[in-house]
Amino acid sequence: MAERGNSRTGGRGQRGRLPRRGAAPITVAGRTLACTVSIAVLGASGFTWYEYRSLDDGMIKSSALSEAKKNAPPHLDKSVNLLLIGLDSRKDMDGNDLPRQFVEDELHAGSSEIGGYNTNALIVLHIPAGGGRVTALSVPRDDYVQTVGADGRMHKVKEAYGIAKEAAEQKLAGRGLSKAELERRSREAGRSATIQTVQSLLDVPIDHFAEVNLIGFYDIAKAVEPIQVCLNHPVDDPIIARTATHEGGGTGLRLPAGISSLDAAQALSFVRQRHHLANGDLDRTHRQQAFLSSVEYKLKQQGILNDLGQMQKLFAVVKKDVVIDNEWNILDFAQQAPNLTGGNVEFNTLPISGFKTVGGQEVNTVNPDLIRKIVRQLFNHEAAPVVPAAPPGDAPVEPGPSSSAAPNAAPKAVVDVNAAAGAGVAADESRALAELGYQAGRIGDAPARTRATAVSYGSGAKADAQRVAARYGVSAVYSATVPAGRVVVTLALARTASPTAVPSGAPAQGEPSTDPAAGLPMQGPAVRAGGIPCVD
Repeated sequence: MAERGNSRTGGRGQRGRLPRRGAAPITVAGRTLACTVSIAVLGASGFTWYEYRSLDDGMIKSSALSEAKKNAPPHLDKSVNLLLIGLDSRKDMDGNDLPRQFVEDELHAGSSEIGGYNTNALIVLHIPAGGGRVTALSVPRDDYVQTVGADGRMHKVKEAYGIAKEAAEQKLAGRGLSKAELERRSREAGRSATIQTVQSLLDVPIDHFAEVNLIGFYDIAKAVEPIQVCLNHPVDDPIIARTATHEGGGTGLRLPAGISSLDAAQALSFVRQRHHLANGDLDRTHRQQAFLSSVEYKLKQQGILNDLGQMQKLFAVVKKDVVIDNEWNILDFAQQAPNLTGGNVEFNTLPISGFKTVGGQEVNTVNPDLIRKIVRQLFNHEAAPVVPAAPPGDAPVEPGPSSSAAPNAAPKAVVDVNAAAGAGVAADESRALAELGYQAGRIGDAPARTRATAVSYGSGAKADAQRVAARYGVSAVYSATVPAGRVVVTLALARTASPTAVPSGAPAQGEPSTDPAAGLPMQGPAVRAGGIPCVD
C-alpha cells in the first residue's frame, strides 16, 4: 500500500476525473515530467546526505513492486530498469476531485466529471550497469496487449491500471475503509498491473518505478517555467466546446515554428495536443520525449541542479506529487543518475504494426516478438540484428536465383519513398535512407488514407528490401510492377522517420552514427537529450 513519508493535505479542493476513452487526454507526457525532474533532482551533485535523506523520508512510497517482482523476467546484468508512469487521473492522492475551475478553465481539459485511470505515458529508462548512454523507450498508450495483473485479457496498455483498480475496489467494498484508504489500496493494484503488463510486453524486469498524475505535472511545470520547446512546423489547435453530441477537444495552443518559451499551462497544451498532428497520439509521444529533454537541459544549463534553494523548492513538489516504490534507495540511485542529467539519454518509441477496431475503439496492433528483440538489442542482451518475419506463404515470391542476395552485402537498391504525410516527409526519409547507403530514388505523396507502412521490391532487391522493411517493423513483399533493383517504401501517417534536429549533441551530416537504435524499426525518429529537440 502506498504510504506517506509526511502528512499531506489536499489543499486544492474538489477535483475531477480523467477523459473518457477517445476524449482529448490531459497531459500525456506531462506527468512523466515530474518523474524525470525527480530523477534529475536525485542525480544532482553537491548535496549532502541530509538533503537526500530528507527527500527520501518525505516521499510517498508504494509496495506495488513486490507482486510484480514475483513474476518478473530474470535479470541478465546489474543494469537498472526504471518505469515512469504518467497517470491521467483527475483525482488527488485521496480520491478527491481536482477543482473544476483548474481542470476546465485553466487547463482547457474538458469536464472534471469525465475520465478514469489511464496510464497515458509509459517510459522505461534502462540505466547500464557500467554507465554510458541511458536508453528510454516509450510504449504507445493505445498498444493492444495482453494484460497481466488486471483481468488477463487483451486491452490497450493504458487500461491495465484502471481495470485492476476497479476490480480491487469491488473486492474491498464493504470492509469499512475510508474513501482515502480505499483509493490508496486500489491504486496499488493498478500500479502492480501496469508494471506486470509492461514487464511481460518487453520481457525485462522493472527494478523501480515513479508515478505522477496531472496535478504533479502542473506543480513542477510551475516550479521550472518558462521552458523552451522547438517545433518543426507552426501549430494552431483551437478549442472545440463540448456539447451533447460532441466530446469537444483541442488545447488552444498556437505556436510558431522554431523555439518558443512556455509557461505551465502552455506546457500542458504542448504535451497533450493530438489533433492537427500528422500522426496523432504517436506524434504526441515524441512531444513528451522532447519536453522532458528540454526540462533536463534547462535544469543543467541554468545551474538549478547545483542551487540549494531551487532544489529544495523542487524537492517540496516532488515529495507532494510523486509516488515511488518502497525499494528505491535514493542514496544508492544518486550514484547512477548523473547520466540522466548530462544529456546522455536517448528516447525511442516502440513500433506498432498497424491499427484495428476492437469493440468500437481503434487500437494499435503490435508484434510482441519484434518488440522483445528490439529491447534485447538496445539493452545489449542480444547482438543479432532484428529481422522482420517472413512474408505469409501465399505472398508473392521473387522469381529466380537473384532473390538470395547476400544479407550483409552493401546496399545497392534504389529506394523510392512515398508518404501519406506529404512529399516533405518522404524527402526527409529518403535522405535518412541515403545516409544508410541506399540510392535515393523518386519521392512523392501517398494516399492520405494509407493506414499501414509497406515495402515492396523488384527483382534482385530482396536483401536490401528486407533491411529497409526492418526499419519499419514490416515485411518486404515482391511486386512484379516494381522495376528490377528498386525498392518502394510507402509511409503511413503512423510513421514519420525524418531525423530529429537537436541544437546540441547531434552528429553532423555524414558523420557516422553512434545511435544504438540505428536501423531498428522504431516508431519515428529518436529524441536525444542534451538540447532542445525539434519535433512536430
